[in-house]
Parts: sequence; structure tokens; C-alpha cells
Amino acid sequence: MLADHHHRVAVIAGDGIGPEVLAEALKVVRASGVALDTVDYDLGGARYLRTGETLPDSVLDELGQVDAILLGAVGAPDVPPGVLERGLLLRLRFALDLYVNLRPFEGGRLDCAVVRENTEGSYAGEGGALRRGTPHEVATQGSVNTRMGVERCLRFAFELAQSRVRRHLTLVHKTNVLTFAGDLWQRTFDELAPQFPDVAAAYNHIDAACIYLVESPERYDVVVTDNLFGDILTDLAGALSGGIGLAASANLNPARTGPSLFEPVHGSAPDIVGTGRANPLAAIRSAAMMLDFLGEADAAARITKAVAETAPLSVPGAGTVITTTQLGDAVAERL
Repeated sequence: MLADHHHRVAVIAGDGIGPEVLAEALKVVRASGVALDTVDYDLGGARYLRTGETLPDSVLDELGQVDAILLGAVGAPDVPPGVLERGLLLRLRFALDLYVNLRPFEGGRLDCAVVRENTEGSYAGEGGALRRGTPHEVATQGSVNTRMGVERCLRFAFELAQSRVRRHLTLVHKTNVLTFAGDLWQRTFDELAPQFPDVAAAYNHIDAACIYLVESPERYDVVVTDNLFGDILTDLAGALSGGIGLAASANLNPARTGPSLFEPVHGSAPDIVGTGRANPLAAIRSAAMMLDFLGEADAAARITKAVAETAPLSVPGAGTVITTTQLGDAVAERL
């Protein structure tokens, strides 16, 4: 069934395999019947190397006016570390207030969602260097945690847990060592919990959570954690639930004061560009998350189901060699 209205979506294909996987994601969205008006933006390593720009103010202003942003991957070997991460990805998160990073995992014994605070913590940029390049160099990297930022992330996680069948939420931190930031997270968590009496609440240290995620992943339903811990924990969860080629994510502005951004977790993988080996399923799942956030729940559910049915074809040694385009076609055909 065709959608009643069009959604205006900014498409940042980016670098490496980004254009390849996004082409398949958009193919699948079209097959679902949802109408998108897409606007392409040339952002990423290639633009930086060509012009020295990461995210011009004029482009940021334009991106703030769309309904959603779909991103493939950014990164090029010739771009110094941190340039694109801070100048493009983190700037988008901060400027658009994408304060929730949501990553769902279904595969193997894992069926959970991780809610990662996305605009504070160690990635906020507090820190500096003194006497750089000398034997007496000093480097500091702070972690910024505000009551507002922590509370709105936790509230989103409680509400998400409340909407799921198991209704269980685990806070993951390191309160026994990070006694200031951890205390803020734990106290806020404990204060919010009575507002959600139907959600069972638990706490794990981050090191214990890494063990439990491997040994007894069934214990997790919704996990909420800070920016750095969430970044690491979700890569482990991706590896345990079918590989990074299936890992989707949403950078959400739940208040909807601007667009949200959806992207596969994987990088630009320049070593396999053009070989047909890039797995587009994470990008397709990210597009499904975008549709769900835009109110196209039926199409999102159908795409997610089609991805789950297609996923076994992407496993090495499954019996046949299937290319990026063929995987996209297989998902689209199931719609």
C-alpha cells in the first residue's frame, strides 16, 4: 500500500561501501511502498580531501529541515583520525540533539535493545593537551554528565522497556570506580524507577555485563548506559548476534525538534569497495528503523521480517556466494 504522504530524507552515502549499501536500502524502501523524497549530500572523507570541509554551516542548516537522515558510512584512509568523527558525526549528534543512540539486536541467543546516551560522556570533547610531544606531555579527557542528559536518556529507556514484552531494564555503568558520574546515573535511575512500576530494574557493572552478554545473553531485554560504554558494548552485541554486517542503529531526537539520523554500525570498509562483498542488511535494517520513527510501522515491520528471512544467505559458507545487490534484491522480493 502506498503511503499517504512523502517523507523528505537526506541521504549521506559517504565513503567506501556506504553508497553500495545505501543503494540497496533505498531499493528496499521503494519496494515497501513508502514514498521518500530524497536529497543527496556529498559529505565524508572524499569531500574533506577535495575541499577541506567536513560539515559546512549552510549544509547543517539544510539538514535540520528534513524529516530524517540516512547515512551509509564515512571514513577514508587518507583522512586523519578524529577529523570526520568529530567534525561530521559528532557535530551532527550535538547540533541536532540526537541524544539517544538505539541499537536493537536479534540473533543467536540475544534479543535486546541497547540505549546509549549519545551527546555527553567522554565524547563531549572536554579535555586538552599540555607540553605535547615532550617527555612531560599531559593529556586529559573528561566525561561530561548532566542531570538533564542522564535523565532524558534513562526515561527513554524506561519507556522503551515498558513497551516490550519482558519489561526489563538494566543500567550498565561502573559505579564502584566512577563514583561521580556513576553516582549520578544510579541515583537518577533509582529515582525514575518508581514511575515505571511494571518495569523490572537491574544494575550491572560494565565488565560484568561484557561477561554476561557472552555467557547468558538471555538476561538482557533493554540495556541503558553511557556514551563510551554503549559504544563498546554494542560492538560486542553485534558480534554475538550475527556480525557487524547486521547491526543497525538510530541516532534519535525523541523530542522531534529536528531530524533523527539512521546508519549501519559498520565502517566504510575501503578494502572491499566494488567487490560485491559488502553486507547491506545493516543499512536496510537502519532504513526500517527510520520508517518506524517516521510513522510507517507496517512497512518497517515487513522490512525487518524480510531481513531476518534473508540473513542466513549472508553467512559465509551458506552454500552460495551472494553479492551486495543480490542480497538487496532478495529482501525486496520478500516484500
